[in-house]
Amino acid sequence: MTAQQMIHDASPETHGAEAIGLTPSDRFFFDNNGYLVLEEFLAEDHVNALREALFRVIARRREQQEKGIAHTGKTDTKGERSTRIFYILDDEPLFLELLDWPAILPYVTGLLNERPHHHASDAIVEYGSDLMGRGMGWHIDGHDSGYRGLGRNVPLLQLKIGYYLSDMTASGQGNLCVVPGSHKALHDPNSEDLKRPGLFPGAVEVCAPPGTAILFHNALWHSAGPFTKTDGFRIMLYYAYEHPWMIASQEHWGYSKDFYNHRLSPAQRKLFHGFLFDPPEQRWG
Repeated sequence: MTAQQMIHDASPETHGAEAIGLTPSDRFFFDNNGYLVLEEFLAEDHVNALREALFRVIARRREQQEKGIAHTGKTDTKGERSTRIFYILDDEPLFLELLDWPAILPYVTGLLNERPHHHASDAIVEYGSDLMGRGMGWHIDGHDSGYRGLGRNVPLLQLKIGYYLSDMTASGQGNLCVVPGSHKALHDPNSEDLKRPGLFPGAVEVCAPPGTAILFHNALWHSAGPFTKTDGFRIMLYYAYEHPWMIASQEHWGYSKDFYNHRLSPAQRKLFHGFLFDPPEQRWG
């Protein structure tokens, strides 16, 4: 089965600003495959605004990194332009707005928890000119070596959402690659398969247009794909959500008191632990 056949095709009428939310077929696909792809989830003008904001933030973060200026989060640079930044919610209002974007919340609450918490955020801008020859990096997400200490099958503890801000319909641009159904695996992939420079049998490359949202299970085996062309590039935002009873993210301690006390809406405050606020919010249940 090809990657395109594995993608759940969602039209703007069902998954845009007027989203009806998680459907039974969405849930069935996610439960069995460990991921769900929603094409045209973000409108074109929204994607353009997010991409422009990200370029501004990347330029600022790289300058801070080069000059040794302390800043929130972590900034990883590779080559002349490729950059990955962590803890992005306070970098740009548009990034914070996307945290509880109305169209995505029905998927988060429907698949994970009715009262989800924010887990982590990051952004990726990669160029083939910097990363030709990069191998695969297959992994699952989560602390304690992917929550393996809980035994198999690893439960859904984190729901990660990736937003495509560039056209990834062509392969070989560092596209996200996944192994459908691997979140239910009782054993890890063969170590020799993990060393392959490209996809191994059963893995698919998720090729999709800008504005696509991909949701996936923490135990789904996944990796950024290889670059096969120097003019290829990948631009993505990632948000992860967890259960409200979990304290599993250092990002929660990465933001200032001003961020928690003054820049979050009342609804967004509920996505964070009450003890992060000053004074702490008393919450039960």
